[in-house]
Amino acid sequence: MTSLLLTGYACAGGLLGVLFLRLSPAVEVPQSSPSPGSRWGLHRSGGIVARLSALFALDAFAGGFILQSVMAYWFHVRFGASTAALGSLFFCANLLAAASALLASRIAARIGLVNTMVFTHLPSNVMLVFVPLMPNLASAMGLLLARFAISQMDVPTRQSYTMSVVDPDERAAAAGVTGIARSLGAGLAPVVGGAFLLTGSGAPFFVAGGLKIAYDLLLYRAFRRSPPPPARADAR
Repeated sequence: MTSLLLTGYACAGGLLGVLFLRLSPAVEVPQSSPSPGSRWGLHRSGGIVARLSALFALDAFAGGFILQSVMAYWFHVRFGASTAALGSLFFCANLLAAASALLASRIAARIGLVNTMVFTHLPSNVMLVFVPLMPNLASAMGLLLARFAISQMDVPTRQSYTMSVVDPDERAAAAGVTGIARSLGAGLAPVVGGAFLLTGSGAPFFVAGGLKIAYDLLLYRAFRRSPPPPARADAR
């Protein structure tokens, strides 16, 4: 079964690559203000993309401590959770995460992109810190599910905000740079976080939650007074 799933995943990736290769150059936005000093496709927005990339890398680094495999192992060691219980937990958690992402645009339309990113992400990370403090499996799972119900609202709003604060011809480059920053951050965390699992403690939850809370506060401090320009916000 495992080999079948891996093969299917690889085939889906190959099909996606073929579809991307068939895209026309017409999908690219013409560069409106050429700059000889531009790097990686960025010119006017290099500074803000660099700051966003640093913050997104911190968030991804924190998230690397609580991969689903890590949480599954912790629930099994801490509470003796069965494979069936863990499967049900993460099935429901991912459904809630998907629903929260769909609701994000409605909330952002009312309170703004930055406020949506922070005011939904921050309480979800406070809940994350409290998961290992729960006395039994049911309460720990319930709190984790509550966390997933709001934890993903920052994903579409984060992407929308990034696209809205850069020039149209910089959007592909901005997405690439911030995406690489997140990948680097996420890749480093398991190397460090794996050692915490040997102790059987809730350290991965405490570290991840603490770093994510720091990310939320830094993001709000840096960008709360930098809403996207109205024209770009409407275009999102």
